Amino acid sequence: MELPVNKTIINIAILLSFALILISLIRIINYPVLQNTYNATSVDRSNMSEIEESTCDIFSGEWVPDPDAPYYTNHTCWAIHEHQNCMKYARPDSDFLKWKWKPDGCDLPAFNPGQFLRMVRNQTMAFVGDSVGRNQMQSIICLLSKVEYPIDDSPETDEQFKRWKYSNYNFTLEYFRSPFLLRSEERDSDGPTHTGLFNLYLDEFDESWTSHIDSVDYLILNADHWFNRPAVYYEDGRVVGCHYCQIPNMTDLHTNYAYRRAFRTAFRAVNGRRRFGGAAFLRTYAPSHFEGGLWNEGGDCVRRRPFRSEEAVLEGVNLDMYMIGLEEFRAVEKEGRKKWRLLDTTLATLLRPDGHPSRYGHWPNENVTLYNDCVHWCLPGPIDSWAQMLQHLIKLEATKD
Repeated sequence: MELPVNKTIINIAILLSFALILISLIRIINYPVLQNTYNATSVDRSNMSEIEESTCDIFSGEWVPDPDAPYYTNHTCWAIHEHQNCMKYARPDSDFLKWKWKPDGCDLPAFNPGQFLRMVRNQTMAFVGDSVGRNQMQSIICLLSKVEYPIDDSPETDEQFKRWKYSNYNFTLEYFRSPFLLRSEERDSDGPTHTGLFNLYLDEFDESWTSHIDSVDYLILNADHWFNRPAVYYEDGRVVGCHYCQIPNMTDLHTNYAYRRAFRTAFRAVNGRRRFGGAAFLRTYAPSHFEGGLWNEGGDCVRRRPFRSEEAVLEGVNLDMYMIGLEEFRAVEKEGRKKWRLLDTTLATLLRPDGHPSRYGHWPNENVTLYNDCVHWCLPGPIDSWAQMLQHLIKLEATKD
């Protein structure tokens, strides 16, 4: 009777030994996976996996304190225009410099000028749009100044087209002034609101930039506040209406009409460039922050801290302009003819009423009437975060390529 009992015990022992070996193998196989998961969810996310970097929504978040900012000053960067040089013109507070953009659920690494220049080595980046686009380009020049200053390689002295060369990296930075993104001309330098009256040809390309982008690797387009100016609208070579032109018997059209058609025309121009093989970015609408009146009625931006996300709502004109740009971008992206990318700075911009020059800036001509500037951004200032977002997107682009 002893033999069966012993045999049973032996069988149980064999089964237990096999189970222990199997468990050990499972733990060995899965240990790296568990370890990687722990690293990816730790506080320091500077080594996020490519999957996490590509799925993180960097455009939704909050502004949080940044004791390390700013990363340059008006003394270390010569590229700051006078009307954005807030510290030079005695802005009394500096707390607006001490914030950084924190996306929900992940971190956006600080701008790394050395890494940026290495990523864009032997390439060309062009900004096309209005003075806020130029503001963004100057921010990038200032951020890169820790590594290298560019050489002005512009063919002319005016501000309509600027070209900067980073010799050590063979990197070219360009700016094309095209505030409407399409063909336009000034019809009256004064106009009904003393801001000019313009002819806008809503279905015609602005060849001052569209014919020069074939060799561009990163094209950043923007269109913002110029569409609020009085204008006469043309399509198929004839007048179809106007916005606040005060011309008798002229159909008054909403600015949204021209804004939407401008994007369609500009996007069509990019898609039609057979040799353009770069990535085209739409930098979304940047809200202004006038309070207490319009820009020419004493309006100002005097707040001294960012909004929390629950304190500001994208509505009215800001919402309309943002959605038009987004809808037209989604439509051209769906076509799939070029690499279209979205640089959605609108929410981060909406939450920074404290970052404008207001009265602490100066235009080159001191004899003109100066208005509070709640459209452009102090340098250094909140607009520097746009470079962080752009660097993140370029890194993802390089990963895809």
